Amino acid sequence: MYRKIALILSVLFQPLVVPTMVFALVLYLIPDATHVPDEIKGSMLLMVVVTTWLIPMLSVFGLRYMSAIPSIHMAGKKDRFVPFVMVSVFYVMVTYFFYARLNYDELIVYSLIAITGTIILLTLVTFFWKISAHLTGLSGLLAITIVMSWKYPSSQLLYPMIFTVMLCGIVGSCRLYLNAHRPGELIAGFCLGFATCFISFYYFLL
Repeated sequence: MYRKIALILSVLFQPLVVPTMVFALVLYLIPDATHVPDEIKGSMLLMVVVTTWLIPMLSVFGLRYMSAIPSIHMAGKKDRFVPFVMVSVFYVMVTYFFYARLNYDELIVYSLIAITGTIILLTLVTFFWKISAHLTGLSGLLAITIVMSWKYPSSQLLYPMIFTVMLCGIVGSCRLYLNAHRPGELIAGFCLGFATCFISFYYFLL
C-alpha cells in the first residue's frame, strides 16, 4: 500500500506539472505581478497546461508505445536521454511561441525562459548523472515562491511556500522509498532547481 501511495504522489507531482503550478501562482496569487487581463488568465493557464504538460506527456507515452523507452518511469539514466532532449526542444519552441506571439507580460515570458533553462541544464546533467527531476522541479517552484514573496510582500504566499517545502520532503521521501534515487541524487536535483530559479528570478525581479 505504501508503495502505491508513493507511486501516486510521484505521478501527481512529476516535473511536467511544475510549470502549471508556477503560472497558477503568478497569475492568481500575485495579482500585481503581471499585466495579463483577468479575462484571459484562464485561457493562458490552459495554454500552459496543454503546451508544458499535456503534449510533452503524450509524447512520452508515444515513445513508450513505439518502444523507444522501456518504461514511462525512466528508471535508468540511459532511458532519460531521448525523452529529456525531446522535452527540452519542445519547451524551447513553446517559450519562443509565447515570446513571439503571446508576449503579454515580461514576467510570463521570463518564467518560461527560466523553466526551460532549468530543464536544459537538467538534461545536460542527465548525460552524466541521474539526478532527481522531481526535486529539480519542486525546488525551482520553492525558489520562485520565495523570491516572489520578497518582491510582493503583500501577497499571500506563506501557505504556498510551506506547502512546497512539504512537497519537496514528501516527494523526495517517495522517490527514496521507490528506490528511484539515492540521497545524493535528490540533493543534487534540489540544488540544481533551487539555484537556477532563485538566481534567475532574483536577477529579474529584485
